[in-house]
Parts: sequence; structure tokens; C-alpha cells
Amino acid sequence: MKPEYQDLILQTCGASSLRVGAKIQTLWSGYGEIVRLHLEGCERPSVVVKHVKLPEDAGHPSGWNTDRSHRRKVRSYQVETRWYQNYSTDGSCRIPACLAACSHGDEMLLVLEDLDVAGYGQRRTSVKDRETKACLSWLAHFHALFLGVAPDGLWPVGTYWHLETRPDELEAVDDAELKAAAGDIDKILGECRFKTVVHGDAKLANFCFSRDGRHVAAVDFQYVGGGCGMKDVVYFLGSCVEEKECERKVPALLDYYFSELKLSVAKDVDFEALEGEWREMFAYAWTDFHRFLLGWMPGHWKINRYSKQLTEEVLRKLKR
Repeated sequence: MKPEYQDLILQTCGASSLRVGAKIQTLWSGYGEIVRLHLEGCERPSVVVKHVKLPEDAGHPSGWNTDRSHRRKVRSYQVETRWYQNYSTDGSCRIPACLAACSHGDEMLLVLEDLDVAGYGQRRTSVKDRETKACLSWLAHFHALFLGVAPDGLWPVGTYWHLETRPDELEAVDDAELKAAAGDIDKILGECRFKTVVHGDAKLANFCFSRDGRHVAAVDFQYVGGGCGMKDVVYFLGSCVEEKECERKVPALLDYYFSELKLSVAKDVDFEALEGEWREMFAYAWTDFHRFLLGWMPGHWKINRYSKQLTEEVLRKLKR
């Protein structure tokens, strides 16, 4: 780590020394890493540092290492930095506090609160209903908090699979009917009356759990931006509800999300209209992500019977 970065962290935290701990993860396509730093001489025992260093020759697990892909990733890290610098949430939708942020040339650095220390030290690869509901509650409170808020400095349209940013993946879609309908689906989602700020990558892996699984905090805001809250909900459910469980579990989980949203939104919001519109958008949002997957990775495990059923439902609606 560069001396100037070490100095920034020591000064920010009031620490006398630091030690580089475990690497938490390598960033997608080799664009840097996330590491834990242990501190001495201050109240904070550790911080988490997201260090972005743009590679000269970027690779990609699925071969999508185009110039457009590179520009999108660079923009995503700029957006995440602006998010942490300019936006905040409350305890109902916890995120790590940003202690410092800086950029030098092809490098960016975020110094973040260590959520493990804050009581969110658990990660899950599978979840029970209690933990699923904790994440849906987080999303509901997040969407309520930012309902009607313009995504200034963020992605105008959030999510990493947004159609406008994924023309290469659309071109690769074999389903001619869905490919032709992609623009209409995107337009319907984009023209919904009730818009909020969406997390944009609200998969299970981006939630940190309390020990009992009843509370969560979220990380990774590279694709935060404007849009319909259903985009986050369908993406989250698709990340943790198995295909054979979708038809049985999703309706009740969707009901729970809306019950939490109702508790969270301002009293002057026409909640009946909001719920009606977003429930209508549910199948469109799921189909929108299905469209992306078909072009990006046709063999992905999330391309399943439930997704295909919702897509067929949307295509029938568009025909009518």
C-alpha cells in the first residue's frame, strides 16, 4: 500500500500504526481488492479498505472484456465513491460508514467501517425465511427512504444489467421474441410513476448478517441508481430462493416486502397506488434480468422454469 494511503488511514482513524490483514476478496475482473486493516492506538480495531487499481489488461470470467465493459466498471467505482461521500441511510437499512475516500490517477481508495466489528460479522450462502425477511426488510426501508429522490451523481438508471449499458449482451440473446421486446420492457420499467434509488446488486452475497440473522447491513454500491424497487427485490429473491421453491415461497415473501414498505414510506405517499404499480412491475423486472442472463451467460443456473414462466407471461401481456 502506498505511503500516502497509509498516512490517510492513520490520520483519519487517529491510529498510531496499521497492519494489513486478510484479503476479503479480489474485485471483479482483477480491478483491485478489498482488505481488512488492523489498527493500533485508536478506538477502531480495524477498517475495511476497497482499493481499486485499474488493470492495463483486464480479463473477464465470461469473456466480456470489451472497452465498453471497462468504461462501465470505471464508472461504477466512481459512482460508488460518490454514493459513500454524498448519501447516508439510517439504522433500518444499515451500510458501512465511509471514513475516507480518495483517487489518484488510475487508483481509487475507500476506507470503510468494518461491519464485522459493528455486529454484522456473519455471511450466508443459503438462508432461512428469517434471514430472507431481514434482507427484504432492509430493501423495503431503503426504497422507502429514497422514494422520489433524484439519483444525483449516481447511475441515472441503477442495476448492472440495465439494457442501455448492455448492448453486447442483448445482441447475444437467441430468443428472438424476448430480444425484440427488450426495449419495451425497459421502457415500461423506466416510466413507472414511483421511482426510488435501487441498490443495483442486491444479491445475498452483498448482505452482512448479525449473529442471530435478524439484522443485516448491505455493501457494494457500484450500481446504485434510480429505478423501480422491484429490480432489487427480484434480483435478491433470484439469488437465494431455489427454483423448486419459487412458486411456493415468492408470493408470501413479496407480501412481506410490501408490508415492510408500507410501514416505512411517508404518510403522504399513496401506498395503494405504489403497491399496485410495483406488483405489476414484478414480472417485468424479473424478465428484464432474465434477458440479460440469456445474453451474458446462457447456461447460468438462474435461467430456470420460474424465470421462463414469468417471461412468457410478460410477452403475452405485451402482445395484448
